Amino acid sequence: MATQAFEDIVEDFEFLDDWEDRYAHVIDLGKAMDPLEDAFKVPATKVEGCASQVWLLPEIDGGTFRFRGDSDALIVRGIIAVLAALYNDVPVSEVPNVDAKAELERLSLQEHLSAQRSNGLKAMVGRINKLAVEAA
Repeated sequence: MATQAFEDIVEDFEFLDDWEDRYAHVIDLGKAMDPLEDAFKVPATKVEGCASQVWLLPEIDGGTFRFRGDSDALIVRGIIAVLAALYNDVPVSEVPNVDAKAELERLSLQEHLSAQRSNGLKAMVGRINKLAVEAA
């Protein structure tokens, strides 16, 4: 059920043999994102449970889920970009049905993240699901 944007990332990862190249690609994805305006970096958008500062701003339009996000850590910005590729443009009612763990396993991402980063990733996925449920 992954979006085409996420499938493109999976394809890129299959092309990149070395994990360091994949890690650099994730960072590049984060650098390519527009930064979240400071006005949105408030407690209401902050994700608790992340070692880094993370903010996620939902944008629900016509039943379609989208979010923008930002972080003070480059790799986390990249993870946000990967999650945006996975969840953006999914019908809001379908967001909780996305098996983020299985989809992200296709990238072998969690194998290469520290325990703190893995916990932060889980917190971001939980926050995305909560935002979608609240909007549905």
